[in-house]
Amino acid sequence: MEDNNYFAKLEKSVRASCQIENELFEEFEVKRGLRNKDGTGVLVGLTNIGDVVGYKKEDGKVIAIPGKLLYRGIDIEDITKGFQKEDRHGFDETVFLLLTGHLPGKKELASFSEHMASLRALPDDFVKDMILSMKGKDVLNILARSVLGLYTLDEKPDDISLDNMIKQSVNIIAKFPTIVAYSYQALRHLYKGKTLSIRHPQVNLTTAENFLYLIKGDCKGFSKLEADSLDLMLVLHAEHGGGNNSTFTMRVTSSSETDIYSSVTSAIGSLKGPLHGGANVRVLEMMEDMKVHIKNWTDEEEVKAHLLKILNKKANDFTGKIYGIGHAVYTISDPRAAILKTKARELAIEKGRLDEFELYALVERVTPEVFRVFKGEKSTKIVCINVDFYSGFVYACLEISKELYTPLFAIARVSGWCTHRIEELTFSAKRIIRPAFKNVYGKREYIPLNVREQ
Repeated sequence: MEDNNYFAKLEKSVRASCQIENELFEEFEVKRGLRNKDGTGVLVGLTNIGDVVGYKKEDGKVIAIPGKLLYRGIDIEDITKGFQKEDRHGFDETVFLLLTGHLPGKKELASFSEHMASLRALPDDFVKDMILSMKGKDVLNILARSVLGLYTLDEKPDDISLDNMIKQSVNIIAKFPTIVAYSYQALRHLYKGKTLSIRHPQVNLTTAENFLYLIKGDCKGFSKLEADSLDLMLVLHAEHGGGNNSTFTMRVTSSSETDIYSSVTSAIGSLKGPLHGGANVRVLEMMEDMKVHIKNWTDEEEVKAHLLKILNKKANDFTGKIYGIGHAVYTISDPRAAILKTKARELAIEKGRLDEFELYALVERVTPEVFRVFKGEKSTKIVCINVDFYSGFVYACLEISKELYTPLFAIARVSGWCTHRIEELTFSAKRIIRPAFKNVYGKREYIPLNVREQ
C-alpha cells in the first residue's frame, strides 16, 4: 500500500511537470510531429532513395492526387509488374536496386542472390545464447537484442567506411529472416507448448521461400502462390521514403556515427510502437469482429451501418477508428494497397475465402462515403485504404501467426533502413541531426532543502 501511495504522488508530480498546453505550440509556431498546419510533413532532409507522393501543392493549397511510390525513381507498379510478368521473385532485386541505385543484370542479380543466401545462417552458439536461452514474449524484442548481439560477431563493428557499411548492411538484411523465424519458434516453444523446430536456412530458395520453410518446414508446406504473395509483401514494404518514423529514427541515430547495429535496433524500437507497426493486426481483428456482428456480408447498408457504429465508438474496440483507412501522405490511393489487393483475391480463391475478401472489398468501397456522412457534408477530407488493409488478410491466408506480422515488415524495411544509413553517412553535407526545442517552463529559484515543503 505504501508503494502505491508513493508512486501515486510521484506520478502526480511527473504528470504536472510534463503538461504543455496546446496553445503554446501555436504561439511559438512549433510543428508538432514535424507536421505543417495543412497536415503535410515538414521538409527535413534530401534523399535519392525513395519517394512517396500523395498530393501536390498549388497556390499554397494541398491538392489530392493518386498515390505513387518510387524506388530510386522507378514506380513500384512497374517494379512489381516486371518480376511478376517473368514469374520470379523480386525481393533480392529490390534490395539491390535500393542499395546501388540501378537494376541488376541477370548475372549481377544471380551473384547478389547467391551471396545473400550464403549469409543467412547464424552461428549455433549465437542462436542458443541470444535467441533460445533468453526468454522473450515479443518477436521484435528478441530481434532487437539479437541485432545488438551481431555487434560481437563483427570484426569491425564501428567502421563506417563505405565498403564496410555495405558489407554490414547485406549481412544484416540476409540474416533478418533467420533471426525472426528462430525468435518465433522460440516463442512458440516457451509460451505455447509447441515443438521447437530450428531448421537450417536453404541457399537454393528465395528469401520468401526460405522464410516460409523456416517457419513451416517442408517446402511442400506452402504453395507457389503463397511464396509469391510473401515475396510481393516484402517488396512493397522494403522502402517508404525517409520521413516514416522508423527510417527517420535510423537516420537520426546514424547521423551521430554510431554503429549500424545500434541504429537498426533503434529503428526496430520505433517500428514496435503501436502507432507505427502492427496496424494490419488491428485491421484483421476489426474484420473478424465485423464478420461476427454483420449477418449478411454482402448487404451494403448493413456494412455501412456497422462502420458508422465504429466511427461513433459503439463497435469493435470503441476507439472510433476504422483501421487500414487513411494515410499521412496518400490521399486518393495507396499504390501498395492496389497492387496487394489483386494478390489477396488470388489467395482468397485458392484458400476458399473469397466471401471474406469480398467483405474487405465492400468495406474499402463504402468507407469513404460513411466517413463523409460521419464528418458532415462540409468535410473535404479524402480517405483511402492503406497497405495494412489487405496485408493482414494476406498473412492470414498464408497461415502466418499474428506475432510475425510486424516482424515481417522489419524483414522487408531493413533494406530501406540500411540504405538510408549509408546515404546519411556518405553525402557531402552530412551533419548530426539536432532539431531545436523551445523551453516554456520558465526560470525558477533553487530552494534549500531545509526550507522546502515536506
